[in-house]
Amino acid sequence: MSASPSRPSYAALFRIPHTRRTFIAALTGRLSYGIVSLAMMLTVTRATGSYAVAGTVMALFGAMSVFLSPARAALIDRYGPRRALLPMASLYAGLLAAFAAAAWRPGAPAAALGALAVTAGTCTPPLGPTMRAVWGEVVEDKLLLQRAYSLDGVAEEILFVSGPLLVGAVVQWAPPAAAVALSALLVWTGTVAFVLSPVVAGVCPTGAQRRTRAGRRLRGGRALVQPVVVAAGVGLSLGAIDLLVMAFAEQRRHGDDVVAWVLAALSVGSALGGLLNGAVDWRTSARVRLPLLAGGLGLALFAAGLAPGLGTLIVAVACAGFFVAPALTTSYLIADEAAPPGFRTQAGAWVNTAVNAGNSGGAAAVGILVGHLSLGLCFAIAGAVAMTAGLLSVRVGRTAHAEREAPEKTAEPSRV
Repeated sequence: MSASPSRPSYAALFRIPHTRRTFIAALTGRLSYGIVSLAMMLTVTRATGSYAVAGTVMALFGAMSVFLSPARAALIDRYGPRRALLPMASLYAGLLAAFAAAAWRPGAPAAALGALAVTAGTCTPPLGPTMRAVWGEVVEDKLLLQRAYSLDGVAEEILFVSGPLLVGAVVQWAPPAAAVALSALLVWTGTVAFVLSPVVAGVCPTGAQRRTRAGRRLRGGRALVQPVVVAAGVGLSLGAIDLLVMAFAEQRRHGDDVVAWVLAALSVGSALGGLLNGAVDWRTSARVRLPLLAGGLGLALFAAGLAPGLGTLIVAVACAGFFVAPALTTSYLIADEAAPPGFRTQAGAWVNTAVNAGNSGGAAAVGILVGHLSLGLCFAIAGAVAMTAGLLSVRVGRTAHAEREAPEKTAEPSRV
């Protein structure tokens, strides 16, 4: 544990023993997630020659990876990272390696690739939620924890930008399956280094804690609704942005490189917003800030829909990004506060699941709308989704606050 100054800097995080090593290890494993989607899609397309098969395989892999995340997080909370996370990562990496070997040359059976992808998706190790749970355990100061979550979010943003670039570099000299194999190597080595850290060992549950948790369920469910709702709204908006930018470039007859530049502006805006959010000593509570951040994202997307040209679109999308990382960071902070001891990984996983599921749903919904409505209206709908999520979260936040202020009733011991 660490004593921190009244206004701690980001550097103060790494003065806590072993945190630098632990964070780097977690980022190494999480880089795999920035690589795997594009690598698998290219691999299946080359192996089967069918975009439809590739899309189906990726949808199944993504669904299993996203929707089972809370269940995998529950295993980590119950048994600790060393006993639960390492077997998950080993099985996941082994299945990715088998997938790469099966698809190394064209002609691989689509059914076999689909089965391997689905099985891999079921055991995707939740390194992000686990790392955030570790931050919550070792950082006592709330302001320093805000720094930790902000830095974590910005680093994750960078990983998901650099991952596809690494895939592009690999496919210059090797088949796309080599990038899948690289993803397997990164997730396994990163996870091994992560769980061997003394910091991670220090947050493993004891036998008594495991027995206690076995008879309890995650409390504070209503308190988790607010961050989950906003995370889902942000995810829906982000999924919409990707497709809308592509449609904008096609309608204005811009090259594919324009899409990359606009989405890079989104990432840059998100990184800057995340760093600033972590550096400010906010006087308003996280539950008050969260709907405002969702509203800011919505307004920026409304502005993007009115953009007359590429330059103004880039500025508007960058402004939208400025609210993304702060909104997600604040959602994780609220989830961490709502989680009782021993349930931090699960609480963070629910937020993570919401944003990822929203991202997929947003892309699917806009894919239908963009052929029937104007781009400006589609941007406005995406903005309205974020603002609606913020408004809904206001009422939920008030309910959660009232519950915390009410006298806590003594619960009867559970029967096992």
